[in-house]
Amino acid sequence: MSLRIRLARGGAKKRPFYKLIVAENTSPRDGRFVERLGSYNPFIEIGKDGRFVVNVDRVKYWLSVGAKTTERVEKLLAHAGVVPQPAQKITPKKSAPKKKAQERLKAAATEQQ
Repeated sequence: MSLRIRLARGGAKKRPFYKLIVAENTSPRDGRFVERLGSYNPFIEIGKDGRFVVNVDRVKYWLSVGAKTTERVEKLLAHAGVVPQPAQKITPKKSAPKKKAQERLKAAATEQQ
């Protein structure tokens, strides 16, 4: 039984509200869960009270027991100061400009100098 700390979606259409929960890895997103740890409301401005409410003691307990977090939850918890900031992922080379675009950028840079 592997546990995850993740978000479960609630709220109305186009007005999401999320619960921070501990659930089994195989249970559905909005399905059965073990414990509710907090809430996240993306419509409240960043830095205001009520945007991300979390029970820090319970999160630390579940992490010590072996529960893993999803990427989004890890970022939210890091912003709240519960866990260390996750390492940034490197952008894949696929998204880099292609050969002709790189040539145009070099040409524009040499013209400006």
